[in-house]
Amino acid sequence: MGNPTFWWLIAGAAIVAELLSGTVYLLLLAAGFAAAAIAAHLGFNLVTQLLVAAVVGVGAVVTWYLIRRNRPAEPSSEANRDLNLDIGESVFVDAWNPDGTATVRYRGSQWTVVLRAGHAPSTGEHRVVEVIGSRLVVDKI
Repeated sequence: MGNPTFWWLIAGAAIVAELLSGTVYLLLLAAGFAAAAIAAHLGFNLVTQLLVAAVVGVGAVVTWYLIRRNRPAEPSSEANRDLNLDIGESVFVDAWNPDGTATVRYRGSQWTVVLRAGHAPSTGEHRVVEVIGSRLVVDKI
């Protein structure tokens, strides 16, 4: 078995392991193994193939890590619109209770509404910014 075949088998095994684990890092390392296979096809020696695999694979992992580190943090599941379709919807608050809550009719049932910290209670339209249990956290529109 030649060097290119060996590298392609390692790349394939890394891809299979990636599919089973669900992380992106093994896929990035598989790119390094594929680059080493291409280097082997081009006739480079084993040391060069190992260097190509290391530089491409580790370089891809480090690049991905830096990209992920610089992204803003994902919102919590209570405030993530992708997980909770109530985020961004509007409700009408008629009156606030002395304890800082209100009761609104939303989606056919009664919900308890609280203001996000640092906001003064006022009646009118409010936008849902978070759902905590059975409470809607809102901001004034």
